[in-house]
Amino acid sequence: MSRASAISAYLHRSRRGFSPIVYFRHRRHASFFSTDVEYPLTHPIYTVWAANTSLGKTLVSAGLSISFLSGVSGRKFIYLKPVQTGFPQDSDSRFVYRKFSEFVSLHRPESSVEASDHVLRASALASQELLGKNCGGGIVNLGWHEKKLLGSGQKSGISELVCKTLYAWKEALSPHVVAEKEGARIEDAEFLEKLKSCLGASSETFVHECGENAEMMCVIETAGGVASPSPSGSLQCDLYRPFRLPAILVGDGKLGGISATISAYETLKLRGYDVVAVVLEDHSLLNEAPLLSYLQGRIPVLVLPPIPQEISNDLMEWFYQSQDVFDRLQKIMCLSSRARIEQLHYMTKKAHEIFWWPFTQHKLISKDHVMMIDSRCGENFAVHSVNNSIKNTDSIIQRFDACASWWTQGPDASLQIELARDMGYATSRYGHVMFPENVHEPALKCAELLLEGVGKGWASRVYFSDNGSTAIEIALKMALRKFLFDHGFLFESPNGNDVDKYINLKVLALRGSYHGDTLGAMEAQAPSPYTGFYQQPWYKGRGHFLDPPKVSLCQDVWKLFIPKKIQPNIANEEDLIFSSRDEIFQKERDVSGIADVYSSYISQELLENLDPRGYISIGALIIEPVIQGAGGMEMIDPLFQRILTRECHRRKIPVIFDEVFTGFWRLGAESAAELLSCQPDIACFAKLMTGGVVPLAATLASKELKALLHGHSYTAHALGCTAAVKSIKWFKDCKTNSNLTHGGRLLKEMWDENLVRHISLLPAVDRVVALGTLCAIELRVEGSNAGYASLCASNLLHKLRGDGIYMRPLGNVVYLMCGPCTSPDVCRTVLEKVFRRLEEVSQAKIV
Repeated sequence: MSRASAISAYLHRSRRGFSPIVYFRHRRHASFFSTDVEYPLTHPIYTVWAANTSLGKTLVSAGLSISFLSGVSGRKFIYLKPVQTGFPQDSDSRFVYRKFSEFVSLHRPESSVEASDHVLRASALASQELLGKNCGGGIVNLGWHEKKLLGSGQKSGISELVCKTLYAWKEALSPHVVAEKEGARIEDAEFLEKLKSCLGASSETFVHECGENAEMMCVIETAGGVASPSPSGSLQCDLYRPFRLPAILVGDGKLGGISATISAYETLKLRGYDVVAVVLEDHSLLNEAPLLSYLQGRIPVLVLPPIPQEISNDLMEWFYQSQDVFDRLQKIMCLSSRARIEQLHYMTKKAHEIFWWPFTQHKLISKDHVMMIDSRCGENFAVHSVNNSIKNTDSIIQRFDACASWWTQGPDASLQIELARDMGYATSRYGHVMFPENVHEPALKCAELLLEGVGKGWASRVYFSDNGSTAIEIALKMALRKFLFDHGFLFESPNGNDVDKYINLKVLALRGSYHGDTLGAMEAQAPSPYTGFYQQPWYKGRGHFLDPPKVSLCQDVWKLFIPKKIQPNIANEEDLIFSSRDEIFQKERDVSGIADVYSSYISQELLENLDPRGYISIGALIIEPVIQGAGGMEMIDPLFQRILTRECHRRKIPVIFDEVFTGFWRLGAESAAELLSCQPDIACFAKLMTGGVVPLAATLASKELKALLHGHSYTAHALGCTAAVKSIKWFKDCKTNSNLTHGGRLLKEMWDENLVRHISLLPAVDRVVALGTLCAIELRVEGSNAGYASLCASNLLHKLRGDGIYMRPLGNVVYLMCGPCTSPDVCRTVLEKVFRRLEEVSQAKIV
């Protein structure tokens, strides 16, 4: 018998195989986010992976159980096998249970060990095979187990081995095939919820029974190779990613195994797993040497003795000979787990000592309030949590990133992996390359997508820059130059340096707008907390700033709030009430009485900006279309912005749309200009353009605008352009974004409309705006407690973080933000939690 056949026999997988006629589509794992991932850090928890099937994952798991439970009493080892096929003939948890029992029986430790094997759920066919009776169909809650006491029989200081199979199927086929064939499918969310409950319950029970200082270890053994399919069809390396547990990789010591092991390692690293060690069987080929060279000493490579080929061998001698390796591996795992916890605590302390955080009142932040983000998966953070009321209760918990990390985030977990792969490719292919007078594929593809998408119908040129603020600086330069040339201003010097002799240019902008924190961008916005003397001592405010009319949902009614300056001109109060949000955007409003009021008001304001010679000093209009972000998530009347744009175009005043926040589906359309039903001369995009994984901005314009001399070192960097190409395509493709509707022009309603209306009726709520991926809620406050500096939301947000929702306020405005691909079911779950907390605040106000 061949060595491979012997290993297969030892692992009870003699019938495992793949059907050559079964095809499946790789399933995306957006459903993960209905599961709140959480696991304790009180003890080491590892996932055991392998470069392929039949390499010895189960032998490694069994060896670790023997090592951990030998010689020390009062310990607990948990072995979890989430996916088992070929059951009950094949059972890896039973293999670990029996081999451990045999080893203990032979070596007779002084302390006792209670060993048990459990099968929690199985397909009806597998259950029938085990129990000998008809079990119906689908997945059966089997609840089968066996237990025995091993060792000396003494009752004190007893150790424990718990082996569990979470899901089992009868036929020895790939999980995605057998689950379909036996009519016993499970979705990823259900699977992860079961795994989470096993991890948490085992820890809580052990700590309760044995005390906080008792030692425990848990290993989760995967099925097949790193990228083998799960029961739903998603890859296992993607399925387990929300937990991001540290990994042990079982490599391949055979011919060809070096490549397979490196490929498996790279697959795990690409997805953000921390591989702690590689372990492989010795096949006398010295595969460990090139592996160590490749890994450059980052992690150890351990070599196990050759596995006996005789099928009659019970492996007891092999386990005995391997104990030094397993003892070393177990020690590496324990030390790495301890070092991880120490590093988590160190980072929060050190960050508090050396960081200046933006938009933060540091005197209000203690080191205990610093949130340690361990990782991200889709829309969720995994954060380090410490329960100070109980000693040693470190854990990793999940929090929904409800501020989209300052409005940048859009990827679900599937897109996150795609971006990691494509950006890794771009890094390897390009690194960073010079852009002026050059072209590379990512930059050209990105520019073409921008002109075909957000710039369609008006833009013909793309100017790349670093971030949103620099994109605004470029747009202002473009607009002012265009204004000067369009109005025939000629300069005595060839460089135009004497232009101040002729005209003092300003921008036309709206109060409450925010266009960035660079000097020129700040000059283009009205005075605010962002422009105060200690924030920007050079600020003058080079603009004429209008008070805009705003729209919001108040007490279940969409209302229009008119600034005082034009209130006397409103003849019909009915123009201030809307039956629905959609009515606010209707083009029919262009011929209404309020449209005439807006037009007159804007014309009068522009007339006030003529200099003594009759020249208009407004060189550009800059607006955030529809929603003002940092100004408090205010919805500006689309009719007002549409007429404002029209009046500026009539006067040859260039129009800039600042879509750094609003672009790429943030408000439910690819460009907010679509919601306004008008087009700019220049527009700026960033944030969601790259999926938020790396800074990149683009300023779009027509050929009529003049080129600029200024630029940036990282202009059109390949990584950002690659990320943008992937994200832009992903968001607008119905195959990857199931939220698209209206022929792919708009997103579905992300926030449940009935729930939004109920929130608007709460006594604690002043107004609500829900549009696209945004749901903003302004809290009702009294007097000076309103505005950006307000702290009234802090207690509410503290409670919501406890509910698994990470939010940051804009003064007394709290907001939720999802991604274009986020499931509306997830949005509803999050919004329901917010609603319940707002109800508590409202009841407190009434009392």
